[in-house]
Amino acid sequence: MVQRVTTVAFEGIEARAVDVQVQVAPGLPAFNVVGLADKAVSEARERVRAALLASGLALPARRITVNLAPADQPKEGSHYDLPIALALMAAIGAIPADALDGTTVLGELGLDGSIAPVAGVLPAAIGANARGERLICPAACGPEAAWASPDMEILAGASLIQLANHFKGDQVLSRPEPKIRDSAADLPDLADIKGQESAKRALEVAAAGGHNLLMIGPPGAGKSMLAARLPSILPPLAPAELLEVSMIASVAGAIADGALTDRRPFRSPHHSASMPALVGGGLRARPGEISLAHNGVLFLDELPEFEPRVLESLRQPLETGEVAIARANHRVTYPARFMLVAAMNPCKCGHAGDPGFSCRRGPIARCTAEYQGRLSGPLLDRIDLHIEVPGVSAADLVLPPPAEGSAAVAARVLRARRVQARRYEELGFPHVRTNAEAKGGLLEDVATPDKAGLALIREAADSLRLSARAYHRVLRVARTLADLAGAETVGRPQVAEALAYRALADDARRAA
Repeated sequence: MVQRVTTVAFEGIEARAVDVQVQVAPGLPAFNVVGLADKAVSEARERVRAALLASGLALPARRITVNLAPADQPKEGSHYDLPIALALMAAIGAIPADALDGTTVLGELGLDGSIAPVAGVLPAAIGANARGERLICPAACGPEAAWASPDMEILAGASLIQLANHFKGDQVLSRPEPKIRDSAADLPDLADIKGQESAKRALEVAAAGGHNLLMIGPPGAGKSMLAARLPSILPPLAPAELLEVSMIASVAGAIADGALTDRRPFRSPHHSASMPALVGGGLRARPGEISLAHNGVLFLDELPEFEPRVLESLRQPLETGEVAIARANHRVTYPARFMLVAAMNPCKCGHAGDPGFSCRRGPIARCTAEYQGRLSGPLLDRIDLHIEVPGVSAADLVLPPPAEGSAAVAARVLRARRVQARRYEELGFPHVRTNAEAKGGLLEDVATPDKAGLALIREAADSLRLSARAYHRVLRVARTLADLAGAETVGRPQVAEALAYRALADDARRAA
């Protein structure tokens, strides 16, 4: 007789059903796992054997065969331990034979019979709910799985003995409750920054429309401080966004204690990050920093210090909102719609703009051009807002703190985002949530300036030599400025301010 139970194999953030088939047959004692299993799955034999012994069960001296179907699909990870162990327990009569009917199982076993947390429980729970099955998972992952559906049956056990007692009726495991982590109180406030009013304004515009932002200024000007305070003015994740972000974090094993968070992700990789670390990849094609920043912020400090090849790999995700990782035997696509916020010094020494400064590397203009030339023109063209962040003097630091903090700015950002979401939903594009996501004809319908604004942008397009992409990005920023101002149409003031954010980009593009 063959005992069966369902588990999952992950392709990106999708959980594909895998049929775990266990057969205990006469023959020489053996324990074999087949079905294109990787090293972690093959080692499940020893973990299962030790966990059953610790739970008071001995494997029969017979031939045990575990088949993971479909056999041509790669199986990776340690979450196959628990389904193999439970199917084996059902096969030898330790639990009722029908206890696993209509059940999806995943979890890693310890040698003492404990069930350790694993990655990907949320996508697995969503997949099981779609198939009309219940879920068995580690106790630490129960609150995460509970978000899949309020009506779904979930068993979150801490050990094999707990699950066995539940199936026998000696112990009842209660359904875990969804848990959410509130991190809003830990966010730094914009009121901590003195001066830099123009930079704060650009930060507000970027947050309101989901635009990419590049800050250029000397060391110590506060670029990193400004970027760190961006999450405090971003609106909480909408339910659909929360689900997308949490599924990526679950596959990456980045959900702590099974608690989700409605705060937008903020990722800040070091400039030594490799291409697989940033865009995703590796042996198991894991999500990279750009996918972990989905619906949030990717902050790249010291932008020119990143490898050029790594930076160029961001060009396609910035346009499409997703990244495709191709390998010889499979292809995985991860969502990657993020706000790119970058900071850099004007030159290698960082003081090119200081009055009276003489660079030892040669003429300041050459030093600046060489440093900024590390960034390609096409990459800079994809950044909507380019601002200069001047240095702050010691005299500025003794001034009283600004009256307006993150709460007031966040209220304006939230109001502008709601206007955008309502506008695009009424136009039949509910998947577009911000102006930065509007494309082509839709953008021209909602962001075409009035007569005065149109004349200004036509003149600027010739003088600044705007590309088609840059032209559309100016329109997007102008539409966001109009939304912040509560204006129905885009006027000349909004176009002028949007063009001001492109003037610095024109200089940098010529340097590139």
